[in-house]
Amino acid sequence: MKHGLKGLCGAGALVLPLSVWVPAMAQQPLIEDLSEQPRSFYEQTQVREESSGSLVLFNQVEQHKEELRQLRGQVEELRHQIEQLRRQTREQYLDIEDRLASNMAGVDAGAEVDEEAARQVANAPSPSGTNAEAQAEYQAAFAHVQSREFSEAIDAFVAYVDNHPDTGLTANAYYWLGELYAAEGELEQAESAFQRVLDDFPQSRKAPDTLYKYGLLKARQGEPEESRALLERVIEEHPDTSAAGLANDFLRQDN
Repeated sequence: MKHGLKGLCGAGALVLPLSVWVPAMAQQPLIEDLSEQPRSFYEQTQVREESSGSLVLFNQVEQHKEELRQLRGQVEELRHQIEQLRRQTREQYLDIEDRLASNMAGVDAGAEVDEEAARQVANAPSPSGTNAEAQAEYQAAFAHVQSREFSEAIDAFVAYVDNHPDTGLTANAYYWLGELYAAEGELEQAESAFQRVLDDFPQSRKAPDTLYKYGLLKARQGEPEESRALLERVIEEHPDTSAAGLANDFLRQDN
């Protein structure tokens, strides 16, 4: 029995240090390399937030780039349309031969004036009629138009309406002032001249042509609603005129 107890004690002596050593080792803090370990929840969240914020910013930048590309495309399209309109209106205003062909004043396209047409113009109803002097001044002013001397023609027609404010050709003079000013790019003066025809000479033979050219002028000025109203007015009030046909063609092209 003693031998057994001694053996156990001996064994206990051997086991005890080991049992004591193991918990002691378990209690000692382990030194670990955490450099390769995942970051804390806070740090991971912070990283995710930063990444998410960067992604949002990137998406916003890309969206702005796309919007800019779309805007540039729209600007180019508008620029092309404006250039087309500029060429169209320029041709319409400077195509003197076509305008002469539809000139209701009766002035021939050649260097001379058709006598019968001139007589009809001179006898057109007006408060004060058209005397020979006024007729000669009008023809002299129009000769500058035929020669494409636009500045001289403007000066001559301005002098005409000042000297003859109420004759059978005064409305025609204002109409040609509108045409000439528009051809020279003086759009406000052109508008004033066209408006003068409509206000003071609504029954003039130049009223349909004036409405049509006034409508084109408004389109040129970037006022599409006003332009459409004037062109539709030509069609409604003067349906059987060449101006109404031209207005209808322009409206169809605009659509």
